[in-house]
Amino acid sequence: MTMTETAFAQTAWSLTDLFPGPNSDELQAAFAGLGERVTAFESSREQLSPTLDPAVFRSLIRELEAIEKAANRLYGFAGLLFAANTQDQVAQTLRARVQQFMAELTNRTLFFSLWWKGLDDAEAARLMVDSGDYHYWLEEMRHFKPHTLSEAEEKIVNIKDVTGSNALQTLYDAITSRYSFHLEVDGEPRDLTRGELNAFRYSPDAGLREAAYSEEHRVYGQDGPLLGQIYQALVRDWRNEQVALRGFATPLAARNLRNDIPDDVVDTLLEVAQANAPVFQRFFRLKARLLGQESLRRYDMYAPVVQTSAKRYAFDEAVQMVLDAFAEFDPKVAELTSDVFAAGHVDSEVRKGKRGGAFCWTVDPDLAPWVLLNYQGQARDVSTIAHEMGHAVHALLASHHSLFTFHSSLPLAETASTFGEMLLVDRLLSGDIDPPLRQEILFQRLDDAYATIMRQSFFALFEREAHELVHQGASADDIAAAYLANLRRQFGDAIDVAEEFRWEWVSIPHIFHTPFYVYAYAFGQLLVLALYQQYKAEGAAFKPRYLSILAAGGSDAPVRILEAAGIDIHSRAFWQGGFDIVAEMVAQLEALSID
Repeated sequence: MTMTETAFAQTAWSLTDLFPGPNSDELQAAFAGLGERVTAFESSREQLSPTLDPAVFRSLIRELEAIEKAANRLYGFAGLLFAANTQDQVAQTLRARVQQFMAELTNRTLFFSLWWKGLDDAEAARLMVDSGDYHYWLEEMRHFKPHTLSEAEEKIVNIKDVTGSNALQTLYDAITSRYSFHLEVDGEPRDLTRGELNAFRYSPDAGLREAAYSEEHRVYGQDGPLLGQIYQALVRDWRNEQVALRGFATPLAARNLRNDIPDDVVDTLLEVAQANAPVFQRFFRLKARLLGQESLRRYDMYAPVVQTSAKRYAFDEAVQMVLDAFAEFDPKVAELTSDVFAAGHVDSEVRKGKRGGAFCWTVDPDLAPWVLLNYQGQARDVSTIAHEMGHAVHALLASHHSLFTFHSSLPLAETASTFGEMLLVDRLLSGDIDPPLRQEILFQRLDDAYATIMRQSFFALFEREAHELVHQGASADDIAAAYLANLRRQFGDAIDVAEEFRWEWVSIPHIFHTPFYVYAYAFGQLLVLALYQQYKAEGAAFKPRYLSILAAGGSDAPVRILEAAGIDIHSRAFWQGGFDIVAEMVAQLEALSID
């Protein structure tokens, strides 16, 4: 099945659905209008009491939602403008202004959530009876009751974050986004962005792979102590607030509650991941044997084993491949993906100063999400389109929910993205392709499974250790040593890890921006492996159940959403089942005869 042919050009995105520009009258009016709306909302404080009429309660929630929507548009515009060019002073200044403005507005509306969390259970239950789509949001807010400070303290925290953690994260982005990397390719010296440099990790040339990694570590490593200080400050800030002030048992527990994932589930996931490190070590030994090496070097981890071609995919061709794969599963999924492109909400160009990597940002459920790509034409870039468009489809399927309940928790947020990649790969494998290309795709699939499951799990284990080390007064060098030891535990004797990889951790944006975000990737990949097995077994009968998970968004607890799909995330056997599927993939590769 092929979607209607449409030309998809590689362009920057348009932000005009939010505001005409950073100096526009509409943007200035939004600041003023939002401030006035918050002033009006503040007058409702005197209405709040345990005997509040439920209809009045619901009207206050709707007004707060309208305020949040307007705020999200301002914040999203500033954030997307900055991502498109982190070196632009106009974008930098606007982002800082918006962060300060949002902190002030949050402080002015804080009284409502504090009042809500302060009610006793019977009073809260009475008001939640007819709360409809807001019900889970209200329930989840009350989970934080034991960790909530006084109004004055909460206001101080909000203001502190603007010039504290937020400013440090912006500084990290500004420093690292201006890096330029130098590499000699085919005898010619080249200046590259990080995204361009990383493409050489997959080169068939072992010397070029090593040179690309070494250049990245040289650039990041020379700033390692500086970036390490930023990280240490962010870690201390997180612990000071979450553990010392809010009373969470551990730094990780604070993230778990935000995700509404029980601590024991995350502990089980990470324990099972550690126990299954030999599965991927077995894969790396296979790869080493096929590459004619006794063991892999860390530089060779993503080395291509089967070199069928150096095929490059035009952007238009890549998008069409993703649309076709999505349409084969369900035409609605492909249509929603096309809507994102039609809205002009995709920035796929490679530019200096632009934020690296890829992301999907849903500013408002009434608007198509914005998707950032750094597309360079490789097969992995095609998979990235499928991944990020999976996020976009997830958001659009859940857009009928309120602003407070449409966005799923982080672990479930990776479901549609990973499932989208698997749809693309399966479509490629189901076609009439030569055995070497089939083998190449299978190797890439396991490379990706490693990067999503094991790599991210060990990142989470490293974060847990690093947070404790910083608390004990460790230096950036101490943290780097802990990271290198983490890598060597992860790979065992299957991969030789050079000393220079000790600074790799300072190049991982997630651990700076969102502590303990990374386990969501492993959670999502293992969940999708289970779901995909159900899809292969059940066919069309599976689709409504899967789409219902996406359409639920964040309208219920992840545990309950998954229970409805027959999945028990408390079960060690469930997580082990995902690794068993990976082991089967390794066995399939081992059985192939590669000429």
